[in-house]
Amino acid sequence: MNKTYDAIVVGGGVNGGAIAYNLAKRGMEVLLLEKDRLVSKASGAAAGMLGAQAELDGKGPLFQLARASRTMFSNLADELKMASGIDIELVNKGMLRLALTDDEQQEYHRIIEAHRQNGELAEWLTGEEVRKREPALSSEIIGAMYLEKDGQVAAHQLALGFLKSASALGSVIKEYVEVHSFHFSNGKITGIATNEGDFLSDSVVVTGGAWSEKLLMETGLQLKTYPVKGECFSVRTEASLLSSTIFTNDCYLVPKKGGRIIVGATVIPNTFNQQVTVEGVSLLMENAKKLVPSIAQAEWEGAWAGIRPQTADGLPYLGEHPGYRGLFIATGHFRNGILLAPITGEVMADLVEGKSPPIDISSFRVDRSIRKTNLIMR
Repeated sequence: MNKTYDAIVVGGGVNGGAIAYNLAKRGMEVLLLEKDRLVSKASGAAAGMLGAQAELDGKGPLFQLARASRTMFSNLADELKMASGIDIELVNKGMLRLALTDDEQQEYHRIIEAHRQNGELAEWLTGEEVRKREPALSSEIIGAMYLEKDGQVAAHQLALGFLKSASALGSVIKEYVEVHSFHFSNGKITGIATNEGDFLSDSVVVTGGAWSEKLLMETGLQLKTYPVKGECFSVRTEASLLSSTIFTNDCYLVPKKGGRIIVGATVIPNTFNQQVTVEGVSLLMENAKKLVPSIAQAEWEGAWAGIRPQTADGLPYLGEHPGYRGLFIATGHFRNGILLAPITGEVMADLVEGKSPPIDISSFRVDRSIRKTNLIMR
């Protein structure tokens, strides 16, 4: 006899974990399936930046979603620590978006004003003020946006915190279980077929990152998504070189505990190849040394790559399938999967329950840009 669940989540990354956790908190019996190891794709490769203001200019629906999610981390850190014992290593020491040219300086002044008009904290620091705050930074830096509310977490720990907390609440989590197809009846989902057999539910959430589109093709949807490889490396120093997260147009440096610094990330579209290249790491090294010259003496730790899901319009998909009731989709978060995980978990749990989310998600609806290739109700 096939097991029936209140909800099935497909994908064991940070957003799948966040959704499972939020559903479990609401008393649902949840099954989460991951075709590989948990947190083995983009979530495990991320540096953990919470750059709502550093990456976004203070306008548009994605910024509203991002800043709403950012406010959730403080309580979430305590919540997940209590439920799972995992410390997500939340650091709220602000972020510096550095300017190395006059054009960047002018652009950042504009962005600062936009953030202030939205009620956010943002200020301009001169080159001298920046180096007073972070002495290891290069003399080539002419100034920076200081974004006090942007922080960082340990991405891998955040994802595991969600997953372990969901498990503690009774969710069933399975690795190496791949979904092959969906079961439908009268325009509504009834379950899934996997390499371990069928599992039944009238609510299924697909959150498979860059692999979501392939899985959804059989349902007649061709989402406008594509994979983007991001290569990163990490080093260690005896004494910490940085206290603030550093962000530029060419690379970022994220200081972690124990003198560790993560440097990333390349942007290589339309590939699922996770190999780390000499060219990619060399480019990151040169950019990092330009910002922090003394990083050249740091001890090498390692390099890796992750595949991030991007959409044609840069906005994630959050919503219900337009052809099948009960089939929900959460993908396309690109570089903001860690930042958006708390709000994604809450929003998708609301949709599964048939509730209106606390924030307008109309801009992220699944049918906004899809091609309906074969929407035949089954």
